[in-house]
Amino acid sequence: MEGVTSASQQRLDFMTLLVEELRHQNPLEPMDHQQMAAQLAQFSQLEESEKMNSNLETINQTIGKMDGSFQAAMFMAELDYARNLLGKEVSFYSGYYDQMLSGRVEEINFVNGLPSLAVQATVTNGEGQEEQRQFPVALDQINSIRNEQ
Repeated sequence: MEGVTSASQQRLDFMTLLVEELRHQNPLEPMDHQQMAAQLAQFSQLEESEKMNSNLETINQTIGKMDGSFQAAMFMAELDYARNLLGKEVSFYSGYYDQMLSGRVEEINFVNGLPSLAVQATVTNGEGQEEQRQFPVALDQINSIRNEQ
């Protein structure tokens, strides 16, 4: 069983068949020219649709490559931003402690493939005592940045 042929190949096959039919037609019962023209127009439309689909596939592949390049550029920008925050004091909101915290960025880790900051901050626990904790802070959770002096 053969695969589906392209529209241009089908059109060529149709034209070959048409020429053969014209050669061998009965002169007393000629072919219907309107039907022949309509079929030819359908094959032309099919061929144009096939070209358009091919162009759309090319565009989608190009966009996919651009998207990959854009994502890579965004990742590098985020990583560069995270590196610039090393040693600086940042403030962020902790939902667990229900308060704004600030602390020094100690290192960069990766969570789900994205840079995350390890921030050493002082928190006040439920008993009112202060203690040092390390928090993972995503770049979009940072509220302010201050240079450590």
